[in-house]
Amino acid sequence: MNSKIMPLAEAAALVGDGDHLALSGFAVARNAMAFSRELVRQQRRNLTISQAIVGMDSDLLVGAGCVSHLIYGGGSLDRFGLAEHINRAYEQKRIVAESYSSLAVCFRYLAGALGIPFMPIKSLLASQILERLRETAPENVRQMDDPFTGEKLVLLRALQPDFMVLQAQMADEEGNARVLGPLWDSKEAARAAKHVIVITEKVVPTEVIREQPELTIVPSFRVSAVVPLSFGAHPTSLYRCHDYDADHLRLYVRSSRQPEDFQAYLREYVFDPQDHADYLERIGGSRKLRELEADEDHGY
Repeated sequence: MNSKIMPLAEAAALVGDGDHLALSGFAVARNAMAFSRELVRQQRRNLTISQAIVGMDSDLLVGAGCVSHLIYGGGSLDRFGLAEHINRAYEQKRIVAESYSSLAVCFRYLAGALGIPFMPIKSLLASQILERLRETAPENVRQMDDPFTGEKLVLLRALQPDFMVLQAQMADEEGNARVLGPLWDSKEAARAAKHVIVITEKVVPTEVIREQPELTIVPSFRVSAVVPLSFGAHPTSLYRCHDYDADHLRLYVRSSRQPEDFQAYLREYVFDPQDHADYLERIGGSRKLRELEADEDHGY
């Protein structure tokens, strides 16, 4: 067996300054939070982040000054509030922001996954999104006539991130990974990326994966690292594993409104904790984790 298990810090160190990183979360669900905190801790800079719907992971990275370029299709922290750091960085022109629809981002990944240079679509035609992209990212969008029908088409340049960070419910040591519940753009992004880093709630024997191979969305040969990490998505949710931590999400949103409050948040929950286990103690330890755990054992 070719084990790809490695510690969180070692996996995060694979990502270098200036790399393009695709994230698999959606608002406050299945965010790669522990991995994002580690990137902040390692003081990564000038990252490009792509994500169909941004969430807390990308907002944290932008707020901590790790990101210079964001490719996204909207997003928020759901009922808890806005992605304050992304919105502020966009308004202050501290990041280059390419704003698409979430479908368009997924199609850009799909083109990258298929190994083709672009993807034709119709959904952005006559939209303000397309008008804005012609100004902010003219190198990534084109318009042409369909050579068969003469219809107007938008061409989206393929996305091929350096890394895709997949927050998953299970994987084996070789990297064969399953995501339960909604996939969003995870499958396309993982297949478009040059390397995949899997953060998994649980490591299972390969025999378990082989029982239902059709559920494996990322095969091992695409995976560079597997990081076993219980509650690695905290404070966001992970389907069938744990709920989101509403108290902590409210704390994060409050801290995001003023720079000094956010710096205090980073000290308390990113820089001061010795490791992920220490972070979990700071957010309430075993008592809080029991409150958040999924109610039933679904036998996966």
